[in-house]
Amino acid sequence: MTGNEIVMTYREAVSYIEEIPKFTTKPGLDHTRRFLRELGHPEKSLRVIHVAGTNGKGSVCAYTESILRAAGFSAGLFTSPHLTRINERIQINREPVDDGRFLRAFQTVMETVRRLQEEGVPHPTYFELLFLMALTVFREEKPDWCILETGMGGRLDMTNAVSRPAVTAITSIGLDHTEYLGDTIEKIASEKAGIIKPGVPVVFDGSRREAADVIRKRAREMNAPARMITPDEVELISQDRSGIAFRFDQKTYQINTAARYQMMNAALAAVTAETALREAGVNLSCAKRQEAVRSGLADASWPCRMEIFPEGVILDGAHNEDGIGAFIETAAHFHRSGAVTVLFAAVSDKNYKEMIRRIVREVQPEHVITTSVGGPRRVPAERLAKLFAGSGCRDVAAEESVEKAFRIAYSKKEDGTLFCVGSLYLAGAVRGLLTGAFQ
Repeated sequence: MTGNEIVMTYREAVSYIEEIPKFTTKPGLDHTRRFLRELGHPEKSLRVIHVAGTNGKGSVCAYTESILRAAGFSAGLFTSPHLTRINERIQINREPVDDGRFLRAFQTVMETVRRLQEEGVPHPTYFELLFLMALTVFREEKPDWCILETGMGGRLDMTNAVSRPAVTAITSIGLDHTEYLGDTIEKIASEKAGIIKPGVPVVFDGSRREAADVIRKRAREMNAPARMITPDEVELISQDRSGIAFRFDQKTYQINTAARYQMMNAALAAVTAETALREAGVNLSCAKRQEAVRSGLADASWPCRMEIFPEGVILDGAHNEDGIGAFIETAAHFHRSGAVTVLFAAVSDKNYKEMIRRIVREVQPEHVITTSVGGPRRVPAERLAKLFAGSGCRDVAAEESVEKAFRIAYSKKEDGTLFCVGSLYLAGAVRGLLTGAFQ
């Protein structure tokens, strides 16, 4: 290695990134802006859609991206977390960048990191480094649109260093990461609303009045045109194992998910994509615009968010209060037509005790199998099983191995529905089994 040149293999680069602490003191947006300046401001060459929220922001990103592609445009996507491979966080036209492209972006950013470290500038955080890599990729690949999902919060999130997006979107607001964002809906909404920029349109979920009031106020202060979408604007038509049909803006759409809450996310995405195209001066005929929304929503997928697999297996990464509430609503619906089996795991920094109490009380599953995921934050399967049994669940089994636990749960499911829930780590692991090794 000479000078600031970084010579690593792809595996060495991934190992390096994974060793950066994920939860650490963040240097602040000025730190990110310094790196962007040193990298030649890659963000200034991009048309950006910026998405924040507690639940659903990844889904809104995926739906928006799919609509834009259906309209004939290329799209980059930066999102988190990844399920199986870190490359998933940086995508072009819904395909994760290949290992070689990932490595080149890493090397480009790390050359700047090393140079600035010599000047006393702190090393980027895990999320910050990946964000800088994503913008480096997008600058070189030149997609028509770049969709950026915030990591946590909004106001102080690294992605908020992009000063002039085409449109911003804010999904549903709930209580999560309260130790960082505040312990009330209003405080958290204020952090999320920090992505609103002067004069830039914002599309937002108006399901919670206290959050909507905060977002509207911020939009007025920023002179940002605001479009609020409320639950009474979407109407469920059908919900089964093939997905959901719903009505919005006097039109009918189909989405490949088991969860009603995705209707709101799909509606948000439709308006976000249309707003972005309008702001960019793109003129599509009414028929082409409607077809892009219809086909884009129908073709979109967002893994492990009430994702439907054949023979009654549904994966959901719900891990906070609102997410579990949405899961319970869906599970209760499917319980009306058959037995429900739950495969459950959780990590220690989530309120898994309350999650378990609610699942037992409100879903009343016939069978529960607990397992363990999450590395250092894992909760032992036996501990989770005892909590389910103590809450009144009669048939509970514990199995540390995710693969073995899934096989047990699948055998118990019979003709009913199996929900794999409680952690995105669990949903991702089971997805790997379903799409690969499990036969």
